[in-house]
Amino acid sequence: MEGGGGDDASAASSLSQRRHELSQMFQHYLDKTTPHSLYRWIGTFVLASVYALRTYYIQGFYIVSYGLGIYILNLLIGFLSPLVDPEMEHSDGPSLPTKGSDEFKPFIRRLPEFKFWYAITKAFFVAFAMTFFSIFDVPVFWPILLCYWIVLFVLTMKRQIMHMIKYKYVPFNLGKQKYGKKRPSAGSSSPRAD
Repeated sequence: MEGGGGDDASAASSLSQRRHELSQMFQHYLDKTTPHSLYRWIGTFVLASVYALRTYYIQGFYIVSYGLGIYILNLLIGFLSPLVDPEMEHSDGPSLPTKGSDEFKPFIRRLPEFKFWYAITKAFFVAFAMTFFSIFDVPVFWPILLCYWIVLFVLTMKRQIMHMIKYKYVPFNLGKQKYGKKRPSAGSSSPRAD
């Protein structure tokens, strides 16, 4: 009977090794998507649309959708917030300039774009999977949930925008600033051949 214990250990080891290989393969493909942010967001939008269509046609799972909305709102706050909040803590590391004479320091997010995308995509996938189990279809009056979520969104965004104004930061990078063509100055005209 001692031989049976060795078989269990080798099976568990084999299963653990297979799980590790699958995890590495998944991470490899996830890493390959990193530079393709537009295509990643398009895929997430398609997944969100499929989820929205499914909940619309089923006419249910409002609690799941409400929970998903609260989770996405929480992620959005992390995405729009600086890594070091000048209101909460003062550190020796990079911080936001508060005066015009302060040195420029780049905006570093508390939740980077890739992690923001990945968390939202996983959330939509989990919410979509939950729509296949009737235990999550709790009967509620959905207009109340929608109104409450809208009020919560407005109040949270108002607070976040006031924080942005107070500490003078913009959490969006609109790319490198572009300048117009260099015009010759009035005093340095090039000689023309007549």
